[in-house]
Order: sequence, then C-alpha cells, then structure tokens
Amino acid sequence: MFVAITNEPRPYAWGSRTLIPEFFGRAPSGSPEAELWLGAHPLCPSRILDPSRSGGHEHLDSWIAAEPELTLGADRSSDELPFLMKLLAANEPLSIQVHPNAAQAKEGFEAERALGIPVDSPVRSYKDPRHKPEIALALEDPFEALVGFRPMEATRQLIGVLIRRAGHRPDAQRTLTGLAARLRGNAEEALRCVVAEFLDHSAAARLLEAVGIAVGASGDTGGFTGEIATLAEIAAARPGDPGLLVALLLNHVTLERDQAVYLPPGNVHAHLRGLAVEVMAASDNVVRAGLTGKHLDVVELQRITHFTETLDPIHTAEHPAEGLTVHRPEEPDFQLVVVEANAGEGTLAALHGPGIVLALEGAPQLLGRVEMSSLSRGDAVFVTPDETALRVAGSGRIALASCRRATAQTRL
Repeated sequence: MFVAITNEPRPYAWGSRTLIPEFFGRAPSGSPEAELWLGAHPLCPSRILDPSRSGGHEHLDSWIAAEPELTLGADRSSDELPFLMKLLAANEPLSIQVHPNAAQAKEGFEAERALGIPVDSPVRSYKDPRHKPEIALALEDPFEALVGFRPMEATRQLIGVLIRRAGHRPDAQRTLTGLAARLRGNAEEALRCVVAEFLDHSAAARLLEAVGIAVGASGDTGGFTGEIATLAEIAAARPGDPGLLVALLLNHVTLERDQAVYLPPGNVHAHLRGLAVEVMAASDNVVRAGLTGKHLDVVELQRITHFTETLDPIHTAEHPAEGLTVHRPEEPDFQLVVVEANAGEGTLAALHGPGIVLALEGAPQLLGRVEMSSLSRGDAVFVTPDETALRVAGSGRIALASCRRATAQTRL
C-alpha cells in the first residue's frame, strides 16, 4: 500500500521562514518553519491524508499500533517504526548536541524516570529509551554544519590565527595561548578536559571574551575563513554562550547538493543553515553542549560523547546503479536511498519492511507490487512491506527512508 502522509512544520526559533514554503511551492506562514516530521514518533506523528486507507486511523502511530503486521511486516523486530524522516530548514545554528547509543539511552531514560522527572520536563534529556544516530542529506547547496571534533593539529593552527588577530589585545592573546597549550598531548584527554572547562561558565568567561575579540578583529584568516565567520556570527548572536568555545573545536562542513553527513551516537554536531533531509532512529533524545537556552547536562555530556578527532565528516555513498544513491550507515534502523528517474523504464529499489518516500523534484511515478502513485514535489507516502520493491519512473527524484537491510538495484 501507498498511504499519503503529511505533517505541520515545527516552529522552532532557528528555523527558516522561507525554505520549507519554497520547497512545497506555497506562501510563507510568517513564522519559522524548522522541521517537518515524517514518521510515527509520538511527539509529532504524521497525519494520514485519507483515513479510509488506514482503517479510519488519522495518524501513522495509531495505525501502526493497531495493525503492526500490515504496516511493519511479519518479520519486524518490534511493533514500532524504527526510523524517522525529517525535512530540516535552518536559518541559524541549532544547539550543539550529542545523541546517545542504545545502552546509554536506556540507562538515561530509566535514571530520569526514577528521579520522577516528567517526560515533557525542560530539564529532561531522555524523552525515550532509544538511540538517535542520524544522516543528513543536503537538498540545496550550501548546507553548513559543525560535525565532530576537528583534528587537533588543525585546531591548534586555527587558534594560532586567532592569537595573531588579537594582537591589539595582549590579555586576549595570553588567554588564547593558554588554551593552545592545554590542547597539546593526548587528543582525547585534552578535548574531554577543555570541554568540561568550557561548560563551566565561571571558568569560561575570560576565554569567551578572548575568542570574541579575535574573531571580531580584522586580519588574515589563515585558510579558516568559513570557520572564523561562523564563530563571529555565533559570538554576535549568542554573547556569553559557552557553545562558542565548543564550536571552536568542531569541523566546519559545507555540503553541496546531494552530499551527506552521518552523525553516529557520541558525535558532537550542530546544523548551521540550509535545507536537508534527515533520516534517523525514531528518537528525540538530545544532550546539549551549548548555543541554546535549554537544559545543559554536563555530566551526561561527558558520559556519552566521543572525544575523538573526526578526519572526514562527509559520508561516502554507494552508487550501485545509475540513478541510485544509497547512504547506508552502520545502523540497522535506517538507510537513505535517493532515486532519480529520467523518463525511462524506471529505477528499482528493493524493500524489506516499511518505507517512507518524499518526492524531492519533478513528477516521479511510484510503482510497487500492489499499487502505484503519481507524486509531486513535497508529496510523501508511507509504504507498507507488502510492496516488496519500488520502481520509480517518469521524471524526478525521491528520497526513500527504510530499514538498512533494504537493497537497491536497477531494473534492466
């Protein structure tokens, strides 16, 4: 079955006012439109456009709960949809954040529940007991993000540039020189120590001032133009926020259209600006490290973060056939397949379990074993496992979120 679904964008303050309306070809609402969720997460389940197709159920989560074998398959590992797709539109930096692995999520959820913290409490980090790895695919370029700790040698070079830019302020130079010294030696130990220091507001104040002085000054960028510009924007937008110091340590990534970043558990990251499709495990667990007015749990951040250098944040895609791009991270819960059709016989993607399709461009035709559907940009459908394979014909592109065991090939 192909069951059309939709949702209302979530109006987070960091969201763009134009990118999602432009994607759907409609007028802006006048408010930020940050994320549109396509899935069955109970915080914001997708709405079913024609409930007569789903036994009268108006939302995807209630239909799945009522008919798990039909919607998820006889060989499902649980009675919940394991993945979530989002259309994300950022106009300013999101909070710097880390997501837990499965064991950490279960432990954190149970610990907060034992403390009696309500699930909807603003001081709760774990909204559910599930992990939250994710992958983000740029739909337009540029899409900018901070992803993983930059190799330490490059970070020391950046701080050297900041020291030179702060030449008019010897006090700032001394503070930055002290930071550079603390980043020598074992990278993991150094990163763990300085992040803890950064999130101690009393200890970080002088360093925040020094970084702000350096990024706001004129002078040579030493090959770090994008990084310094981003740090200057953050310093101006969120004065006094310790997230600026964490951002100083992270890889600045600019994705071109169709490039992606994979964000495994423990990876420190923040999206900065642009339009992307995200696919992730169906969780809303976030432990924050700054650039936010929300709850910061420094102890939990230290527990779940991987304080290791990230050499190349861009995810390497598979191209098993013409018109197919497969992002298959090492997670069983999800993969992301992009299928492009060019008015030929069509491109075939095998399907094992349920899927969610979002039309990205043109007027693609979706054909399964049971049904067919003609889509326009922005249309989304939930695909039940009985379709077993999807052929995309016509002219256009789709994004398909499914379980990782799905494979892809071209119909000859």
